Amino acid sequence: MGAPAGGTDDELTALRARVAALEATSAGAPPRREHHRLRSFFSGLLVVLGCVLVPLGLVAAWTADLLGDTDRYVQTVTPLASDPDVQAAVANRVTGAVMEHIDLPALLEGVAPDERPLVEKALGKLGGSLESALSSFVHDRAQDVVASPAFETIWTDANRAIHTSLDRALTGDEDGAVKIETDSVTIDLAPVIERVKERLVDGGLTVASNIPEIHTDFTVLRSDDIGKAKTGFALLQSLGLWLPVIAVLCVAGGVLLAVRRRRALVAAALGFALAALVLGIALTVFRTVYLNALPASVSPAAAGSVYDTLVRFLRTSVRVCAVLGVLVALAAWLSGPSRPAVLVRGLWHSGIAATRSTADRAGMRLGPVGGFVRRFRTWIVWILVAGAALAFVLWPHPTGWVVVGLALALLFALAVTDFLGEGEGEPGTDGRTGAGGDAGGDPGGGAGIGGDAGGGAGTGAEGKV
Repeated sequence: MGAPAGGTDDELTALRARVAALEATSAGAPPRREHHRLRSFFSGLLVVLGCVLVPLGLVAAWTADLLGDTDRYVQTVTPLASDPDVQAAVANRVTGAVMEHIDLPALLEGVAPDERPLVEKALGKLGGSLESALSSFVHDRAQDVVASPAFETIWTDANRAIHTSLDRALTGDEDGAVKIETDSVTIDLAPVIERVKERLVDGGLTVASNIPEIHTDFTVLRSDDIGKAKTGFALLQSLGLWLPVIAVLCVAGGVLLAVRRRRALVAAALGFALAALVLGIALTVFRTVYLNALPASVSPAAAGSVYDTLVRFLRTSVRVCAVLGVLVALAAWLSGPSRPAVLVRGLWHSGIAATRSTADRAGMRLGPVGGFVRRFRTWIVWILVAGAALAFVLWPHPTGWVVVGLALALLFALAVTDFLGEGEGEPGTDGRTGAGGDAGGDPGGGAGIGGDAGGGAGTGAEGKV
């Protein structure tokens, strides 16, 4: 009877110890929940801060790129030389400046008295009064100049030479060929006028050779607040690429701090894309406001062309960020435990397995390659994802299509890796090798497609990372 009693005592002791452990766990639950709430709060704060900084970061990078790199600036403004609206505006501006310095009486004094009626009659055939006929003649010569390859050369060389002046203009120093006043940024058209004078002389209007050197301005930007904007340009240029880096680090820090990292990554990536799209919408709205505020003397068509050309690389950056955010969110979602994601992963691996089986039946043998890939599959996948990310970072000026191309290349590389790694010893592998999924509280998710590395639509790396 003693043995049973002793056994009962041992059981009671074990039960008491288990109850004590459960009580201790229960007592510690509230602080842990509080800890999770704090983590979630600061995680959300970092993600929101990063998304708010995305538009500012894009504008800062664009400003530093435009003002800090002469070649980039010239590449930006070169298309304006062949823009019909800009050519028409420049021709009109040059015509007005030249006509102010042509003296009609002096022009007729150079003609013999008996020939003046014939000259007036010939000029009159151009239409309208003598002055309007001469103006039309000058405008035609100006239009010929701005439509010729010579104007593109003048435009490119002038913009390359004045890039430093533009930097000074937008950052506070008003010296140079580009002038900034309280409401406008202008470029001197003196070289173009000189070419027009040569064309006029060649066309028989020899009096044009007496026209002195003329300096007239072509308005590049005009706004009542441009004087105030100088401070903003200077600040954005000084921030340069640091602001985009800070924005990305804030988003990454928020994701790493989150309790459920995969969900945080999806939300952060979509917020990143949305913030970029907000900037794109703001650029479109500001274009309308800017053109409506122009005075009547400025050509709206030319001003619109200048605006669109100057911000076109900024719009490209907006599209890049939007596409990248959507692809990262898609990759993170496909790596999760949701039923659609699991179905997509199953279809992916079924297709890879079927292809490999067909190749095996056809006599394809990989030899040591298959074993090597199976052994180091995790490292291979991470290297591929890191390579795609590095290629994006090092690409000089990526576009949305570059992002899509890199994502497709990564997807293909992951498919080849799965194909080579498929084989004996891993039958029915579906990639769900990781418990807890994103190591942050998404149960049953597995490592998934792209592995939660945020590799930009890296579908197909499921279970390898």
